[in-house]
Amino acid sequence: MRSSCAFRGTMPILRLILCGFAIHGTYLRSVGFAQVAFVSEESQDQAELVGPRALSRAFRNAARQATPAVVTILSYGQQDAFGGQNQSDSGGESGEDNRQSNDKELTGIGSGVIVSPDGRVITNNHVIAGAKRVVVQLADETEIEAIEVRGDADSDVATLQIKREEPFSNAGIADSDLLEIGDWVLAIGSPFRLEATVSAGIISAKNRTLQRINRGRLIQTDAAINPGNSGGPLIDLDGKVVAISTAIATRNGGYQGIGFAIPINQAYWIANELAIHGVVRRAAIGVRMAELNPKIASRFNLTAGLGVLAYQVIENSAAERAGIQPLDVIMEFAGERVRDPGALQEVIERLPVGSTQSAKIYRNGEEIMIDVTLASLEDPTLQDDQSDEENAEGDKSNKESSNEE
Repeated sequence: MRSSCAFRGTMPILRLILCGFAIHGTYLRSVGFAQVAFVSEESQDQAELVGPRALSRAFRNAARQATPAVVTILSYGQQDAFGGQNQSDSGGESGEDNRQSNDKELTGIGSGVIVSPDGRVITNNHVIAGAKRVVVQLADETEIEAIEVRGDADSDVATLQIKREEPFSNAGIADSDLLEIGDWVLAIGSPFRLEATVSAGIISAKNRTLQRINRGRLIQTDAAINPGNSGGPLIDLDGKVVAISTAIATRNGGYQGIGFAIPINQAYWIANELAIHGVVRRAAIGVRMAELNPKIASRFNLTAGLGVLAYQVIENSAAERAGIQPLDVIMEFAGERVRDPGALQEVIERLPVGSTQSAKIYRNGEEIMIDVTLASLEDPTLQDDQSDEENAEGDKSNKESSNEE
């Protein structure tokens, strides 16, 4: 018995396949629909890996990963909460009358992020400055009173410790030196005490400075930062902390598209110094620096961006003892290329006080290498007696003559 098939005019192999569909009817049709459905679901999954859905998924995953480590900081009894609600500060909500505050009166609200399982928290100094008592509210609304509350006004970074038997959820730390303008970031915090609020934006600029933050350079972002966000993390799309939100530029006290954050490499180093030593030990060499912009470079017949101009060397400082002279150009320090005073300052201040580091100097058309023994920022001179000073001067001359290239 011959089976009938409506596709007799096609090629033999194709006719066999098509007739197979006709002969087996419902069974093969159902299999075909299942295959179509499977392809549709697969296409949908692939669609979410690109375009707006992919970005939405990245935001979702990053926020989910970091939010459990974000906390609300409640400060009590501040006599004069730093900044309060003034011009460029994102900072805590201030109480009605700080002058009569006590350890039971809530005078400041900010944010923070847990960076270790044992409960180490990083926040802003202005959030906890002058507080008689600091309480940390976790993501699950558990409140724990903080101990070892320490801050550094020059950088506006603070650290505090909370304790309990079980480990804390903690955020991962990224390398903020790798950030580029245009990178997506999320700001997480408690603006107006709305806990775990997430806003999205990009890195708008780098190497910004603010008058009230004497040390370090800031990241600029357009992610929404409002009063209460201070001390909260700025995270990347991997859910890792890249910066600590600290301030906004505003004319009305609220968000206007320009926020500032402390790079996490800087904040983490300062927090460690505070936690271990109680103060931030910054190294120095004792030079006053200038950027070699085109105007200054042309004045001294130098190449713009060549390095950092040491336009003044402090007498008896570490720099003078090492052989650095006025109008030397510092091109590298401790193996790192430096092109502006801020970069040189950051490299030097994080190195151990008393350590000896190499520096590449451009002088009179030649590059020379010298060794510099770092002093402290508070006193950039070396504390040696007179005989040691004379020996050091002799060693300095020997180093200069032997290291010229």
